[in-house]
Amino acid sequence: MAEAAFLDLPYPEAGVIEEDTLTEQTLSIACSLPERPLIAGGCCCSHIGAVEALATRVGRLGVIWFDAHGDLNTPESSPSGNPWGMPLRMLIDSDTVAAEDVALVGARSLDPPEEEFIARSGLRLGEGRVGDALDGVDAIYVAFDCDVLEPDCGVSMFMPEPGGMTPEAAEAVLLDVARHKSVAGLGLSGSVADPANVAGLARFCSALGL
Repeated sequence: MAEAAFLDLPYPEAGVIEEDTLTEQTLSIACSLPERPLIAGGCCCSHIGAVEALATRVGRLGVIWFDAHGDLNTPESSPSGNPWGMPLRMLIDSDTVAAEDVALVGARSLDPPEEEFIARSGLRLGEGRVGDALDGVDAIYVAFDCDVLEPDCGVSMFMPEPGGMTPEAAEAVLLDVARHKSVAGLGLSGSVADPANVAGLARFCSALGL
């Protein structure tokens, strides 16, 4: 996934981050974040530094999290212990973003503890709840894990899950988000370093005005 950061997307390069620990990576991203960032490559943990930095710049930041998985586990609840299954929960538990200002779109592989957290937290689930997450926020960060898409859709991904969104459906949601709220940044994660991905990923950037 890290090599996907070097795909030739039509966006000026601001910096390359490669650190040994999640804490160092998060701090490096937060400290080098441009005004309107595009985060590319790596797992969903790459969104943490971006969201933390952007949350200090806007009055109230909302997050639209496109992902086949919830990323809502904790070290205690995670079946695998992989940090990449926890970044959205980290952002909510740290009060970086409020659960009700988050919409999780395209999730179809949730662990029971994640389902329980969604039920009690007020997090918005599904593309039909995106409008609720937009309500009252000043700007939006979009975290886009490519596994939200249907496998064999033209975008190669690290952890494909059947039953995903078409690129057209994802693009429609992104266009609607951009029409209603200021887009503070976009993160593309879960991709692989396939040059054929450039056109598909650039399409999502364009939908958000990047």
